[in-house]
Order: sequence, then structure tokens, then C-alpha cells
Amino acid sequence: MSEDGPSSPLVIALRLDDPALAERVAGLLADVPGLRLAGAGEVADIALTAFRPAESDLDLEAPLTPRELEVLTLLAEGASNKAIARRLGISVHTVKFHVGQVLDKLDATGRTDAVAHAARLGVIHL
Repeated sequence: MSEDGPSSPLVIALRLDDPALAERVAGLLADVPGLRLAGAGEVADIALTAFRPAESDLDLEAPLTPRELEVLTLLAEGASNKAIARRLGISVHTVKFHVGQVLDKLDATGRTDAVAHAARLGVIHL
């Protein structure tokens, strides 16, 4: 921590690859009392980075399809099969198939377990 004492602001360095995201985060943090963004080359108390696991980092035997990701996202919201079917414009039978595929690919024992596994792996963000 900064050696200026407990009343000195916490200095945060942004290390984000996406310039738009870095600018957005800087804007959000600019007016937070007790925080200050580090200047170029300045030593910071803490660095804020973005973590996006590469597809190869995910411990999945087979990647989830875009539709399976949509189903998984709705599972994370607590939607029932019927609600998922309505939202995605597909049949309940098709939802059951996709849920089964998600459970298999994530090696999950149920819907809640699938969401927990996916969050841990960085597939979804809660």
C-alpha cells in the first residue's frame, strides 16, 4: 500500500487490453473517494486487469454451441424449460435436449451444478 499514510488515496493501475473498456472503467472510478488512477509509469497499490479465459483454457471436452450458451445463460437466470422455450422460440423438447447437452459437456449433475461449473470455468459471468 502507499506509504503516505492511511488517508492517502489507493492508487489503481488499469491494465486492460480493450481501450474502450479501460476508458469506461476509468470514467467510473474517476470520482470514487479514496481512489486515484495511476499515471503512466507510476507505481500503483493495485492493478485492475480483465480475465477472459481462452477457449483452450476451458476444461471442456466439447465447446458449447451458441444455442447451448443461450440456454445456459437462461438456466443461470433460473428460467424453467418452458420459459426458455418461449424466450428462444423453440420447443420444450428441444430445450430439454440442449439442457442435456450442457449437463454432459460441463460434466454436471443438474442445472444448478451446470451453472456453478460454467461460472467457475469462466463460460458465464454471474
